[in-house]
Amino acid sequence: MKNYQINLKKELNSIYPTLEHLQGVNPNGEHISFTNHYMMKDEKPFFGICGEFHYSRYDFHKWEDEIIKMKMAGINIIPTYIIWNHHEEIKGQFRWDGSFNIRYFVELCKKHQVEVILRIGPFVHGEARNGGLPDWLYGEPCNVRSNDERYLFYVKRYYQEIGNQVRGLFYKDGGPIIGVQLDNEYCHAGAPWEMTTGTSNEWINNGSYDTSVEEHHHHIEILKEFAIEAGMIAPIYTGTGWGGAQASPDTVLPLWGGYAFWPWIFYDESIKEHPVTPEFIYRNYRKPTYNFEPTYDPTTVPFACCEMGGGMTVFYKYRFQLPYHSVEAMANIKVAGGCNFVGYYVFHGGSNPLGLKTPYLNENATPKISYDYQAAIGEFGQVRESYARLKRLHYFFNSFQKEFCPTQTILPEGAEDILPTDVEQLRYAVRIDKNKGFIFINNYQDHLVSPDKNDFNLTLSLSDETLTIPEKNNLSLASEESCILPFNLTLAGLTLKYATTQLITKFAKDDVENYFFFMPQGMKPEYCFVNDSISNIEISQGTIIKENNKLFIEPISTDLSKLVITTVSGKIINIYTLTNYQSLNFWKFEVAGDTKVLLSENPILVDNDNIRVEANTNAIIIQTIDGLTDDLMRNICKIDETDLLKTYKFTKSAKSIPFTTEKIGKGKVLLHIDYANMRDLKEAILKIDYQGDIGYAFVNNELVADNFNNGASWEIGLDNIYRKIPNGDIYISISPLKENQVIKSDSPMAARSEETSNEIVSIDKISIEAIYEFIL
Repeated sequence: MKNYQINLKKELNSIYPTLEHLQGVNPNGEHISFTNHYMMKDEKPFFGICGEFHYSRYDFHKWEDEIIKMKMAGINIIPTYIIWNHHEEIKGQFRWDGSFNIRYFVELCKKHQVEVILRIGPFVHGEARNGGLPDWLYGEPCNVRSNDERYLFYVKRYYQEIGNQVRGLFYKDGGPIIGVQLDNEYCHAGAPWEMTTGTSNEWINNGSYDTSVEEHHHHIEILKEFAIEAGMIAPIYTGTGWGGAQASPDTVLPLWGGYAFWPWIFYDESIKEHPVTPEFIYRNYRKPTYNFEPTYDPTTVPFACCEMGGGMTVFYKYRFQLPYHSVEAMANIKVAGGCNFVGYYVFHGGSNPLGLKTPYLNENATPKISYDYQAAIGEFGQVRESYARLKRLHYFFNSFQKEFCPTQTILPEGAEDILPTDVEQLRYAVRIDKNKGFIFINNYQDHLVSPDKNDFNLTLSLSDETLTIPEKNNLSLASEESCILPFNLTLAGLTLKYATTQLITKFAKDDVENYFFFMPQGMKPEYCFVNDSISNIEISQGTIIKENNKLFIEPISTDLSKLVITTVSGKIINIYTLTNYQSLNFWKFEVAGDTKVLLSENPILVDNDNIRVEANTNAIIIQTIDGLTDDLMRNICKIDETDLLKTYKFTKSAKSIPFTTEKIGKGKVLLHIDYANMRDLKEAILKIDYQGDIGYAFVNNELVADNFNNGASWEIGLDNIYRKIPNGDIYISISPLKENQVIKSDSPMAARSEETSNEIVSIDKISIEAIYEFIL
């Protein structure tokens, strides 16, 4: 057995209040502030979980359910870009209606108690045309992203327009807006000026203009002043900090991030292969390290993130399918390094709106319409595996924020020196507060396969003991998995010395404390408790071994188990150990102030007492755990029951969406769809499997969807089309992949011609998937 040792007897940073200029109070007297390690609400640790969702890239009729989906995943803050050219594409003509209605979006966030950060630009990037700057600015005699008076005149006017739309919705007013981001990647990144010919022949300046750091800082101060003058007064002002971007903590909270999939590197024609990235190596963000080079003392400001790779869009020159394990692993890495404020870009995908003057308001290296981003929630509300993986993490962060936020990072010797290509070495880190804490293990590496890690244990050298984890068995972790394991955790007065299972959440019911853990893939479950406060212990399936003053519990590893502990004071504690699969289907929510838990493969949406389930099948299965939520199932058909699980089945009449295809040419078909059966469905997803380069979908000559082929099925939500054009046929056109393409220009006339040895194009399969909604 391989043993890894880590010295945890190291001096930690003191935790103290900081960023006094970034705080605020709402009308209820609730207070937002910061320590140098975490955000606080009413002087208590708060773990911020930000999921980016761009309102103007999604149909406003569906905003509410998508916000609910995000909340159900544990998201407590929604950042959103306000994209300038979506609102003022034509100079002086502002659009704030329909899917551009930022006020309505924020009001829905308030209704569902999700807070908001407005990322107001003026430059946002976000793969938007010109980084979000309107075309007409190209013709203004000014230098954008500078202190040029002409440029600042239009920025101030734009901010005033935003301020008018969201007036009264800030934290100080009792609203959900707690933060405002000023510009984006200022002094770090630009974007193509799409006015020019070709792709990225001219770029928007990143803001540097060869001026001084003081002048750069002054620019952000001016933007902040404009925002305040426009009524955008929030506790927090933020700025992105990576790559030398201007984000001084004197003015803003610097926010960080990381991506492991870099389509932009292929702007460089010399790069032919994506490198293995250093993103999945554990680091301590209390000092400068990879992709974290702050211009301030990092021990004085909390490390917070706004752009951890929650997905990544496909660029024309880089087609890939995002591994959903990578999103969970990225969160694991950042949090292990000291982050108590995570942010996923983006958590929810969308579709770029059409312009009034310029049809396509995207960056032209990306699809014209699609901004699916392979996100946790897709372009048409599809829930991905990354959603389930992050949900169980978020439940933990939310449930244990008081205990977790004060823990600090300690790395084993040489942890930051591990090469990304070294997938044999164990990658682990610890976060600790006094002698309690959590072990982080990561076995995922982008662009390589990291093998299973088997037959090892860890020895922790603490100030008052040496703790070996585990004592009875060994540790193992499957390829591409990551996990967080507790040690010396206090559970309702008991000391859990360690667990080789990962915490999900806890709640009390009828004076009983209920804790939920799960088994990371490949790991055998084991708990070790101090025995001196336990009067009785029972397990539904598994073994209990008493040795000296310790109890070792090994639950069954193939199904849900329950451990019941009675303390000497008469307190009862239930510990449920879920399989990895069950944990991905685990849901926690409140109904009428009462906490409920269910197991469901399908998304659950809870709005007050209204509980709904989305599904791509007309028969769904829901399971209750140990009678905790049986009251919701009184009128539902029960099909199975074990000691701990009751299984219920819901059915609806099956619906199909008939369609016929009319072949127009190679890779071109006209779909005649009978939309009548969609009236009783929540959505219908058109799925197209094809070979070729780009897929285009037109209705009445208008491009409604597109896709850069990356080998996955192309999915198109039909509900938006049906509501807009109830009888519209869909024309699918696939552009071919061309082998050995040559553009000839040897004619004496002003002409070019194309020659290619072979064109690859075919439509292999078309289907329509019905999306049902069940009401419990």
